[in-house]
Amino acid sequence: MERPSNFAHHRYIGDKRNLVVYDVDLLTDESIMDELLEAGTFLSFGPDTLAEARNRGFRLYRGPGAG
Repeated sequence: MERPSNFAHHRYIGDKRNLVVYDVDLLTDESIMDELLEAGTFLSFGPDTLAEARNRGFRLYRGPGAG
């Protein structure tokens, strides 16, 4: 899946509603990202690592379309 233009340099994008982080490089279901961007409840991490996302209380998405 292509990264959204706003997040061209970010691999991990978090959903603030349920504290789930998505690995955009592995995500195969585009509807997940479309819904997240439409809701406007997303954020990126600095540094852009899974460890940083976990430090902020997020967990990696492992559901359908996770890749």
